[in-house]
Amino acid sequence: MMTNEKKILFADDDLRNRKLMETLLRIDGYRVLAVESGQALLDEVDQEMPDLIMLDLMMPGMDGFEVLRRLKASERTRNIPIVMVTALDDEGSSLRLRAAGVADTLSKPVDRWQLKKTLDQLLGAVP
Repeated sequence: MMTNEKKILFADDDLRNRKLMETLLRIDGYRVLAVESGQALLDEVDQEMPDLIMLDLMMPGMDGFEVLRRLKASERTRNIPIVMVTALDDEGSSLRLRAAGVADTLSKPVDRWQLKKTLDQLLGAVP
């Protein structure tokens, strides 16, 4: 299998969602690290910079909005594309996410083909 070696860091507090997303992303040749919280994602970014971050909006403790705010506030991480994965599909949340600097938003449950299209646009198509 071809691999483009792009690293995607994914945070979701639900184990099933993490496993599903890991599977979908690995099928498309990405290196994936899935973590269970916003704080774990921030800790991981300190260790190794990902090419893209996928972030669940609604997580206990530090929610996706707070993680996004911290990433965008840092000179080191502000240019990493962030895709928010959320069950919220109201206009207000979408506008708030765009204003905060999210590259794109995917609705749960994530559609495999929409995921691929979004990642191809943000990272370039997998050969």
